[in-house]
Amino acid sequence: MDPLILITGASRGIGAATARLAAARGYAVGVNFVRDEAAARGICDQIEMADGRALLLPGDVSNEEHVLRMFDQLDAFDANLTALVNNAGVVGRIGPFSGYDSERLKRTFDINIYGAFLCARDTVKRLSTTSGGAGGAIVNVSSAAARIGSPNEFVDYAASKAAIDAMTLGLAKEYGAQGIRVNSVRPGIVDTDIHASAGAPDRVEKFSSMVPMKRAGSPEEVARVILWLLSDEASYTTGAFVDISGGR
Repeated sequence: MDPLILITGASRGIGAATARLAAARGYAVGVNFVRDEAAARGICDQIEMADGRALLLPGDVSNEEHVLRMFDQLDAFDANLTALVNNAGVVGRIGPFSGYDSERLKRTFDINIYGAFLCARDTVKRLSTTSGGAGGAIVNVSSAAARIGSPNEFVDYAASKAAIDAMTLGLAKEYGAQGIRVNSVRPGIVDTDIHASAGAPDRVEKFSSMVPMKRAGSPEEVARVILWLLSDEASYTTGAFVDISGGR
């Protein structure tokens, strides 16, 4: 059967670019989304028009029932799950830490941490050679924010991505002998609409000059690193953090 990859938050940005590239590399692609069904269907259509295979997977990763349903759909699909890209994530509006309310914090941690844990949990159950699986790989999409803390912008988002880095390291050590590699990518300033959702549509332009390479990255540049980490070319790489930040 074709190798199957689940990409959470695949309707836009890094997730969408990763879905398209994964299909081009021979994966059947599970395209998860939570709100923008039209955009997610558009990604599936692009994959299928290029003779690839795609499975539309609605679901909020922070809702365990949704996650379980999504994995049931993956189990029923005529393909063999071999990879997960934990990409779904949200960021609150840019502002000082003292202004964060509990609703913002809960949403950030529920989606960015809890959702990633749930998807990783149900993936390792299927991939672990101890449980009868054939092994595979997970790539968690973290952020350069985990390294720098993002003061005066979104400390909660940075903290959530630092938690993902800790999970990456822990799972890499726990499941390395069970055929599962787990790595993390940490994008810096990447030209996606997440900046607009944080209330700063000009953020890419504002911060690009601070990057040693003097430009923002593209979603496709991040996707290429993700697909490398999932590939056999990275067969001895686990527990690693790859910064994709133009040197910043």
